[in-house]
Amino acid sequence: MSVPLVLDPASGSRMFYFDKADQRVLFGDIRSEQHVLCDGRALDVNPDALMDFRDLPFDGNTFSVVIFDPPHLVRAGPQSWQAAKYGRLDRDTWRDDLRAGFAECFRVLRPEGVLIFKWNETQIPVSQILALTDQKPLVGHRVGKQMKTHWITFIKETTHG
Repeated sequence: MSVPLVLDPASGSRMFYFDKADQRVLFGDIRSEQHVLCDGRALDVNPDALMDFRDLPFDGNTFSVVIFDPPHLVRAGPQSWQAAKYGRLDRDTWRDDLRAGFAECFRVLRPEGVLIFKWNETQIPVSQILALTDQKPLVGHRVGKQMKTHWITFIKETTHG
C-alpha cells in the first residue's frame, strides 16, 4: 500500500474537510472516542491510525503535505464540550509539546513540501506558538468573527550539507 500524500496527525473529527474519508489523507489522532455535544450532535474522533504528533511513526521526508491543527485549549474542564471537540493541551508542557509537534511535522515533510498550520488564539496568542519553531511562515490568514483563528502555510526548505 502506498503512503498517502497528506498527513494530518491531529485530525480530531475532521471538521474542516470537504471529504472526511479523502484517501489522499492519512488521518491520525492520539484519541479515538465518541461524544454527544451540548446541542445533541454526535462527535466522532475516529482516526485512520492512533498517533502522537510529538513522536510520529514515519520515516523522515515521507509526506508532500502535513496539516497541523493541534489542540489549542489549555483551560477546559473534564466535561467540557470544547475539550471533547478540539482536544486539550497540558497546562504545564504545552510549549514543549507543540515544539516537538512542529519538529516532527517538519521531519516527516518532504523537502519543499507544504505544512498547513491552524491555530485559534483564544487562550494562547499565535505569536507565542510561532516562536516554537525555527521555520519561517510563508503566508497566513485570520478568520472568524473575532479573527482569532489563523491559517498559516510553511514550505520546508531544502538543506544543503
